[in-house]
Amino acid sequence: MSEKRRGKLEIIADILRSIQSKNGRIKPTHLLYKSNLSHAKLKEYIDVLMKKGMIEEKQEKGKKMFLMKELGYKFLLEFERIKEFSDSFGL
Repeated sequence: MSEKRRGKLEIIADILRSIQSKNGRIKPTHLLYKSNLSHAKLKEYIDVLMKKGMIEEKQEKGKKMFLMKELGYKFLLEFERIKEFSDSFGL
């Protein structure tokens, strides 16, 4: 039985879901554990998401945090709609 590997969009959605589940803000270490990616891979995705304006990095009480932006929420909403659509056709 082979396990299906996550594609790029699924990984992005998982990262955004992890941030969303923590009220839109998460510490980098928590995101690393929740995303199930290597540190290097997570950094690549974080860089892409920041460039695309879906998340931002902020200092809060001297600690680095990742915050979800409006575009991140929109992506998740559309991603879930597309996933439901393709699931309804058994794809």
